Amino acid sequence: MATNRRDFMRNLTYGAVGVGISGISSGFTAKSYNRIIGANERLNVALMGCGRRVSAYYEALKDKNNNVDVAYICDVMKKQREKVGKDLNGKISGPAKLVSDIHDVWNDKSVDAIFNATPDHWHAPGTWMAMQAGKHVYIEKPCSHNPREGELLVAFQKKYGKVIQMGNQQRSAKESQEIIGEIHNGVIGNVYKALAFYSNTRGEVPVEKKAPVPEGLDWELWQGPAPHQEYTDNTWDYNWHWYGWHWGTAETGNNATHELDVARWALQVTYPEKVEVEAAKRHFKNDGWVMYDTMDATFRFPDNKIIQWDGKSRSGYKTYGSDRGTIIYGSEGTVFVNRGGYTLFDRTGKKIKDSKSNSNEAGTALGGGGDMTDAHVANFFNVIRGKETKLNSPIEEGAISQMMCHYANIGYRINKSFNVNTQNGHILDKDGMKLWDRQYEKGWEPKL
Repeated sequence: MATNRRDFMRNLTYGAVGVGISGISSGFTAKSYNRIIGANERLNVALMGCGRRVSAYYEALKDKNNNVDVAYICDVMKKQREKVGKDLNGKISGPAKLVSDIHDVWNDKSVDAIFNATPDHWHAPGTWMAMQAGKHVYIEKPCSHNPREGELLVAFQKKYGKVIQMGNQQRSAKESQEIIGEIHNGVIGNVYKALAFYSNTRGEVPVEKKAPVPEGLDWELWQGPAPHQEYTDNTWDYNWHWYGWHWGTAETGNNATHELDVARWALQVTYPEKVEVEAAKRHFKNDGWVMYDTMDATFRFPDNKIIQWDGKSRSGYKTYGSDRGTIIYGSEGTVFVNRGGYTLFDRTGKKIKDSKSNSNEAGTALGGGGDMTDAHVANFFNVIRGKETKLNSPIEEGAISQMMCHYANIGYRINKSFNVNTQNGHILDKDGMKLWDRQYEKGWEPKL
């Protein structure tokens, strides 16, 4: 496995310009590349990561209108890739080879696009290495493990010209698109504030302890770009989210990404001027969850605009009448929007319009999926082919929304508020900037 990775990285170093699909240079812009492959050509796609999120892609992969072959099903855990293979057997087109090592996929020039549904520490590195290998990528949230990775993703995309869609799928919800457009056109006057929220009832988490590596798991490859360490019980299967900053980005990176993105979209803001955070672990004090499980964060933007985040991972009280969503305030009214649609109120609080979605997109259920994801995936495919000219969530937009999550996490970790450079997003605090990047396992460092 290590030799395969070294060979792969060496090939990228010496021949990246020539790596591409059907011999096309990866230096082509996405627009030029789309014209070459043709609007109706069948796409070869690969699944990278077969955990809870992967089933959200099933309907889009089975949809004949998307015209795709599944070339690979890749996961470092044998039982997971085999389960997905069984789930999709006879229901999709394509050979769907089951492999454990993603380098096998990157080395196959016939693969056009990859769905990156790995753990957080793999998201950005797996995406930029896929771009170097000539692949388009649908990258799940969070798109990055730290702020520097967001910058790198945008830089890699500009260099290689690949289509990179971030998986904050509410950007593809018709009702959300409709009401955000109306907000931008002044339906609630001058917009000044958005409150984004999430409530879930996550339970106790086992305390970490050293254990044998589970049968069928390639633990070294699971760790990939993160500095390698001994295996601890149940880490690989979701609880990595809560076992510190080595792998995950806490609940803010896990779920605030969605609602903070909607808030920023509505307010038409980029980087905040100031970030203030209060967060703590408030439930099951002696369990293995080592991060906060409750957070209030405030982001102050130019022109006196403000976004607030109310995140409760282990308290199911629906403070705002829903388990997740965004409330947008304007001088002449208010909008509540979530995955179920939106409600528009005038300044007195009178309901003006109630647009309920027929969406079946999951809210707080693990893995999620539904018609918003289906539409988001279709948009990704259509932009690759040139049938559509605009991604609903291009990486340069997604990376800015993700930065808000990183700011919140960093504020919690350094236990103080800080100012931000609104031009480049950098934190104007030396302690905060110490957390801008991360250490990588030797040989996995990004090379742009």
